Parts: sequence; structure tokens; C-alpha cells
Amino acid sequence: MGYRNLRECVADLERRRELIRIETEVDPNLEIGAVQRRVYQAGGPALLFTRVKGCRFPMLGNLFGTLERTRYLFRDALADIHRLVELKINPVAALKNPLGYLGVPRAALHLLPKKVSRGAILAHRATVDQLPQLRSWPMDGGPFVTLPQVYSESPLRPGFRHSNLGMYRVQLAGNRYRTNEEVGIHYQIHRGIGVHHAEAIERGLPFRVSVFVGGPPSLTVAAVMPLPEGLPELSFAGLLGGRRIEMVTPPGGGLPMPAEADFVITGTVDPAKTLPEGPFGDHLGYYSLAHDFPVLRVENVWHRDGAIWPFTTVGRPPQEDTTFGTFIHELSGLLIPQVLPGVRAVHAVDAAGVHPLLLAIGSERYVPYAPERTPREILTIANAILGNGQLSLAKYLFIAPHEDNPPDLHQIDEFLRFMLERVDWRRDLHFQTRTTIDTLDYSGSGLNEGSKVVVAAAGERRRQLPAELPAGLRFPDGFGEPRLCLPGILAVQGPAYADGGDLGRFCSFFAPEDPINRFPLVVIVDDSDFTARTLNNFLWVTFTRSNPASDIHGIGERTRAKHWGCEGALVIDARVKPHHAPPLEEVPEVERRVDLLGAPGGPLHGII
Repeated sequence: MGYRNLRECVADLERRRELIRIETEVDPNLEIGAVQRRVYQAGGPALLFTRVKGCRFPMLGNLFGTLERTRYLFRDALADIHRLVELKINPVAALKNPLGYLGVPRAALHLLPKKVSRGAILAHRATVDQLPQLRSWPMDGGPFVTLPQVYSESPLRPGFRHSNLGMYRVQLAGNRYRTNEEVGIHYQIHRGIGVHHAEAIERGLPFRVSVFVGGPPSLTVAAVMPLPEGLPELSFAGLLGGRRIEMVTPPGGGLPMPAEADFVITGTVDPAKTLPEGPFGDHLGYYSLAHDFPVLRVENVWHRDGAIWPFTTVGRPPQEDTTFGTFIHELSGLLIPQVLPGVRAVHAVDAAGVHPLLLAIGSERYVPYAPERTPREILTIANAILGNGQLSLAKYLFIAPHEDNPPDLHQIDEFLRFMLERVDWRRDLHFQTRTTIDTLDYSGSGLNEGSKVVVAAAGERRRQLPAELPAGLRFPDGFGEPRLCLPGILAVQGPAYADGGDLGRFCSFFAPEDPINRFPLVVIVDDSDFTARTLNNFLWVTFTRSNPASDIHGIGERTRAKHWGCEGALVIDARVKPHHAPPLEEVPEVERRVDLLGAPGGPLHGII
């Protein structure tokens, strides 16, 4: 059986020496977040901060800091989940091996939440300002809940079957929020709570929302799972946790809440009211800026005896949320072909901020007798990918045919090499302009607004990629310092961005025979040394700092029948632009305090 609550989980990890207590007083304003990030980077244990400055509640960080620990937390349920996935893919499997699936009916019973009349969560009440006031980055607009489980039900069809549990960040104070009376809820487009919000607008009435914090760890994972329509996150939490989720209704009525949660903030959202939320240091490695988002009018703040406040911090990947992505792929990756026929594999590249770059492999079965393979079915599949849930927020989608035996998608450098060896820039670029992108991505033309490009390459290798800088490279004034990022990929340092007009000058400078055209991809950057230093640097700079429709250029570019392409190298302008959000930067003074915790005699000595 899985953990009934977070305290059971903490006790188990402490027995296994997978968790350590930090008895030194640590400040939730910047310092605790910096400690968690440093320990995550070191592959260290979970951290229980028992003396939080200005707060009586302990804080738990880095719970999901390693994939091995995350698997351990749900060890009792993983086999049953994999069997259920197998049955979904192949229902006949149980007939061929009935003994191997004996535990499936028992596991399925955990899908149904259990109503109870009493719950530990109802033990105490507090106020918002008594909760841990976590600020992770210096420009954050206030304290945030960073592992929230935001629960709502359909105003038109109440009940858990039409509920949504999502991890939408919650700002506890700051900006124009009334202290202890209002908190901000920020959710991105394509989120389930947005449907409930739209229904509330249709009714013209407020709708109830609750914010759960803590409780069984399975609730946290369920809140970030991209589940199919019709499967409530509460059901998946029961399945993953190996026990039914107990739900209790608070006195006086309202939405049910987990009986074993550590904290619950309850209230209502007026669908017509918004207030500025943010800034917030986010998972792309930049700040998301202040924008108007819904407001939760707080009614109650509940907490249990011995309540623990779990948290994480996000920033330029990899961070703790990287583990979430990998674990989710392990749980649900095999179901992708069921949801998107023809798709063999999809990989949202964490180092590029997840949504900016998507890699995919699909079937290419159209016209199998054609003498030369060209992208056909994979274009249909690419459109299906970009029309599906969170995948639709991708900016760059590179897709290859399964029949051409591409490398594993997680071998990112090898997959890019495979694509660049085959791509034909005159044919293989397919743009969507003036469309939606990630709310947190500021490379586009406005909030949620930007463009996409599909790179679909098929067939035999058409070029040998250069693995070193050739002689005779020359550049127009203001450009230079070429560096090899990967075979076939060149980073060139450009002048500070003004209006982007200098990219036309750059591309027109070169003749077809110039050696730069041996590189199928050229990236114009602010710092070519930094960009080329690591694969992760190249991915982060290139795909978080460019908007395909406005920042892709080409040597020998042309437009025919409304299709844009180029004869020579493709050129991506990945310089910082004036409309971009500022990148996240560590605070030296805070980092020095973290260093002291890792010094001899400190609680983190030998860990960081």
C-alpha cells in the first residue's frame, strides 16, 4: 500500500537516509529555494527544513529530486499501472496471461475516491500570511505556492467525474492582492480549469476553487499528469498511490478536499475579475512577467496537526520538475500511439524549456512504392501533434519517419544530426504564423501569441555534416567569433539586437559557394562561446530566444506558391530581444549563505 499522507512518506525516507533534517534556521525569502536547487544539482536527498524563518510550519524540498527516489515513492503501484497500460494497448494480453494480470481489478478499485466524514485536514485553521512565504528569485512579485494542487469542478456538472486537479501556480501576497483575502491563480492555456472558468462565465456566477498542498505524494504527480479526457486526476492519484483518495467535505459545505492533505485554501473565483500576477522565475530560465490572471477570494485556510509544506523551485532546466517529466514519460509514453495514431515517439526537450522544442518519430506509409521517400504521412502526424493538448504549445517540431531508422529521441545530438543530414530547406519547413505558444514564452509577438515551424525530413542522407570549422569563413561587419555547437551547427556572434534588419544583411552577404553553407544550421547569438560550450546551452539559447516566423532566415531564401525555403544555410536569430523577459540569475550573497551550509560542520557538508 502507498503512503496515506505526507508524514508517512517523510518518516520512510528518513529511515532510508533519503531525507535529512535542516535544523539551522533558513529564510524562505530566496535562501531555501537556493538550497533546494543546489542539492538537486548534486543529486542529494529530500530536505526537511524544521526552522523556517518567520513561519511555524516546516518545509519539505527536493522530494522528487531524483528519478530513483520518485520511483521508490510509488513502488507498490508501478507494476499495476504498467499492466493497465498494457491492457489498454492490447486487451487480449489478459487472455494470454491471466495470472499476470490478477492484481489489475484490485488496482482499478483505487480509481474511485472515498468519501469520509472526518479528516485530519479539518483540525486547524490559519491565515494566508501564516503560511510559508517562499520567494525563489529576486524579482518574484511575492511569495508563491510552487507545488499546488488546484482543484475545481465543472459549474455545469458538479462532482469529481468532471473535476480538474492541476498544478497552477498560486501567488499568496504582493501586487494588489488584499492580504489574507485574495490570492492569485495563474494557469496557462489548454488547462482543465480554463474549461470550468468558461462555464462560470457562461453562468455569470463565481465558481469554487480549492488549493491543496501536501497530502499523499501521488496527488502532486497527478496534478501534473497529462491525462486523457474523462479520467479525473483524483482517480489517477488513487491508482498511483495504491489506495483510494479519502475526501471530506468541510463544515458548511463546499468542494471536497483530501482528508489527509496538509493544507487547503478554499474560496471562490469571480470569473469577471482579474488582477496582476507575477513576475515569477519560471521553468524556461527567465521570469514570466506580471499579467492579469484570475483571483481566488479566500474563505478558509485549513491545516492538519504536524502539517508539512512541500515546495520546489523552478528555473533554467534541469530542475526538480525535470524528474516529473521523465517519470510521467515512463508512466504514459507507451500510450502516445493510442492517442495519436501513427506517432511512434515524442520527446519534449527539457533543456530547451519543454514546450519550445519537440522531437518526434512517426510512420511514413503513404505511397510506399514511390522511388524516393519524401515527407507525407509525417506531415499529417505533425499536424495531429500540434493539435493535441499541451503538445500544441510547441514552437519547433522536428519529425522523422520511423522507416528511416532514426536514433532514439533522447539522444538529442544524434537525432539532430540525423535530421540535418537529410533536411531540404527548400521543401521541409512548414510554418504556422500568428498562433498560440506557451504563456511563459516571451519570444513571440505577445502573451500566448507566436508561431510554429515543423521540420519534417525523410529519405536518404543528402549531406556530410562538417565537424570542424572550415578555412575561408568570412562574415559581414559586426558578426564573427564562429563556434561549432554540433556537427553541422554553427554559432556566430552578432551585434546586440536592434530591429532584426541586420539578419537580411547577414544572409545576403554570402554566395552559394561560401563555406558557411556547408553548415545546414547557423545560429546568431550574443555569446558564441557560451552557446557552443554544451549541448544544453545550445538548446536553451536557440529555442527559448527565437520565434520561428520572425527569427528564421536563410541564405538564398525564396518563396514559391506561398512556401518559404532557402538554398543555403538556415539562419536562426537567437539573440536576446527587447521584448524578451530577463533571465534568472543567482544572488551572490544568498549563494554564499548556502555555501556555509555545505562547509565542514554544516548540515549539507558532503552533499553540496
